[in-house]
Amino acid sequence: MGETQVGKPGFKEALRFWFKLGWISFGGTAGHIAIMHDFLVGQKKWVSNSRFFHALSICMLLPGPEAQQLAIYIGWQLHGKKGGLAAGILFVLPSMFILLALSIVYVSYGSLPWIYAMFNGLKPAVIAIIIIALYKVGQKSLNGVLHYLVAVLAFICIFFFNVSMLMIIAGSITLALLIQYLKPGLLHEKSKAAGQELQEEQDYYINSCSAEPDGGFKIKTFLKQISIFLLLWCIPIAVFYCLSGEFIFWKQLTLFFTQSAFMTIGGSYTVLPYVAQFAVAKLGWLSKMQMVDGFALAETTPGPLIIVVGFVGFMAGFNHFHGSLLMGSLALVTTVFYTFLPCFLFIFAGGPLIEKSHGNETIGGVLKLVTAAVVGVILNLTLFLGKDVIFPGGVTLQHLDPVALVWVAVSLFLLLKLKLNVVYLILLSLLFGLIRYYIGEVYIG
Repeated sequence: MGETQVGKPGFKEALRFWFKLGWISFGGTAGHIAIMHDFLVGQKKWVSNSRFFHALSICMLLPGPEAQQLAIYIGWQLHGKKGGLAAGILFVLPSMFILLALSIVYVSYGSLPWIYAMFNGLKPAVIAIIIIALYKVGQKSLNGVLHYLVAVLAFICIFFFNVSMLMIIAGSITLALLIQYLKPGLLHEKSKAAGQELQEEQDYYINSCSAEPDGGFKIKTFLKQISIFLLLWCIPIAVFYCLSGEFIFWKQLTLFFTQSAFMTIGGSYTVLPYVAQFAVAKLGWLSKMQMVDGFALAETTPGPLIIVVGFVGFMAGFNHFHGSLLMGSLALVTTVFYTFLPCFLFIFAGGPLIEKSHGNETIGGVLKLVTAAVVGVILNLTLFLGKDVIFPGGVTLQHLDPVALVWVAVSLFLLLKLKLNVVYLILLSLLFGLIRYYIGEVYIG
């Protein structure tokens, strides 16, 4: 195998993309994956398709938001630890600031109808982004009858029987290991394009033959990274202990969201019910309706859906400190810090192990089956979110919102046929929601 045809991307160019991604990554995990895949694999050829989906499958098994971890991993692959830090921080920072601003508006001015209407206009476009992501991920990861069967079974399990994504992933791994033992040839069924994809690996900067960054796994480096993580974890707690008269609150906040971060296996939807139950019922940080409003605010911001924990932290600080915006803001930043800090540990400490697993036929076969199951889960997510946008009052013809349905179709046309940039679609959709609101006001008036 010769040298790659694509030169190493400059750090500034990568930095621009990670910064842009943080502001346009609407549509949840599926939307994030679609945007990263389109740019990194399709447009720039910085990462090959096989490496992209191998890393994605591994990140699906780790606690934390898998899209952010995938960004950290690819940033680390491209430019070492500074690349991973830049990708991971910029992935979540814009959504944190936007959510902070929305949270302050929420507690200060209440629900403004015209703002709500703008984000209602955005929701159909988000559904379109997820539909395109579903198609692209399915096209790349479903390579044979077995993969299609697993995707269908995963969808049935989560849609009809409400099986958690964690259980679906565990079931997919178990099935893959069983097939590997009984009939390994079935697990490694090749797609028709597999040979062509193998030949095209050299067209990408990071490909199946790329060397491991940072010299591979070293126990000394691993222990150093654990130590740095523990130091960073302890610093805010020490500051709160020394400077705050309400240390019990801050201790409870940091421990709760650290625990939640390590429980987020299988996507945000697996941990958010737990956060909602304890934050509302057990800890009394916010009301049930405030939690629902937090979900709505988080859905309208870029970045991972798990960012909703920032709103929970904000309301916890705001309510505990008797309506203090400063304490609410500090609690939000603290919550986001403790929620996303473990992601960097998992990738920087575990990244070399991910690298070693690449090229292992058995591990590759297992992860491909996991990715196939994820396609079924994304289909469920598409229907789960889509039905509330298109049928806001329930799935019946009388509750159909034809305007939302039309805007989903328009968004798909703009993205697929006219290749409209996602940023422009988001701005256009916000304007569409605002116009729809004022037309309704004039009509009713």
